[in-house]
Order: sequence, then structure tokens, then C-alpha cells
Amino acid sequence: MELLSRPGLRIERIVSRGQASLPGFWYDQPQGEWVLVLQGEARLAFEGEPESRLLRPGDCVDIAPHCRHRVESTATPTVWLAVHYG
Repeated sequence: MELLSRPGLRIERIVSRGQASLPGFWYDQPQGEWVLVLQGEARLAFEGEPESRLLRPGDCVDIAPHCRHRVESTATPTVWLAVHYG
């Protein structure tokens, strides 16, 4: 659900219910993205990192433009706050 949109900025609330990226799929976004887990947990993988990152409530990560990443798993439900910028 989009909460706010301005030129160069979009803030959204995302609810994941066990979703994960399809096998072999990597996000490669032209804009930066800062995400915060509000509820649940998620495991994110980043290209070039040997281990995926486990995010729990209060954990955040800033994903640079074109940083290839994927969602390995999410708990049911996981609530995210995502800020897309740039």
C-alpha cells in the first residue's frame, strides 16, 4: 500500500505472507530502497554476500541502486516499511 509519493520518493507499507523471490530471480532496481521490518521476519540475500541476512522487527537495511538482492523467505505475516528514493 503506497503511503506517500513525491518526485524521487515513494513510501509504502508491504505485507508479506510467506512470499519469497522466485528461484533465480534477483531484484536490480534503478533507485535506492530503505526497508524496515515492523512485524515478523524476513531473510534477504545480496549478490556477493556468502550468507543471507535475517531481519527481525526494528531491523533495517539500505539497498543501493542496482544492488542485486532477493527475498529468501518471510514469516506470515511480515510487515515492512519501504522507502524508495533517488
